[in-house]
Amino acid sequence: MWGTWGAGLAAGLALIIAIGAQNAFVLRQGIRREHVGAVVALCTAGDVVLILGGTAGIGALVSRFPGVLEVLRWAGAAYLAWWAVRSFVSAVKPASLKADAARSRRSVITTTLALTFLNPHVYLDTVVLLGSLANQQGPDARWIFAAGAVTGSVVWFSALGYGARALSGALSSPRTWRVVDLVIGVVMLVLAVNLVLG
Repeated sequence: MWGTWGAGLAAGLALIIAIGAQNAFVLRQGIRREHVGAVVALCTAGDVVLILGGTAGIGALVSRFPGVLEVLRWAGAAYLAWWAVRSFVSAVKPASLKADAARSRRSVITTTLALTFLNPHVYLDTVVLLGSLANQQGPDARWIFAAGAVTGSVVWFSALGYGARALSGALSSPRTWRVVDLVIGVVMLVLAVNLVLG
């Protein structure tokens, strides 16, 4: 049992730790100390739904209808490109780096949901791949594997969001924000291009 759970944990962490738009956003919100709990909860809940859905067999359904992934690919690329431009604008516009430029809870929640569900890699990795790996464990053990993958998501998003929050004092200068925004912009632009070409 623990071996299956550990395999799920390792697989979940291996897929989620890669630098991506969602992780960059969680890190940014953690540094800003802005709606961190909501961001961590939504990212984790999204992963839980997708992992359990994949384990229940949704991965096979998505595999049969590749058109869904194609729509998500283009929508995700457009959203990532828009976010990259926004990050570059923030990097060159000092006023956007001030503490009084806080984002509303609604805006943060909308962005979190978009970064979670408009990324076709999320469906490929979480639903199709983890769902397939879980289902290879057999009808009963698949849920233990899925529980391990879910644990990985809970641990990762909590550590990323609240770990960044712990470092927010050292990372609060406008100069640091310029660097963070530039890095986020580049990462999101690269991801958008990869989605279009991939």
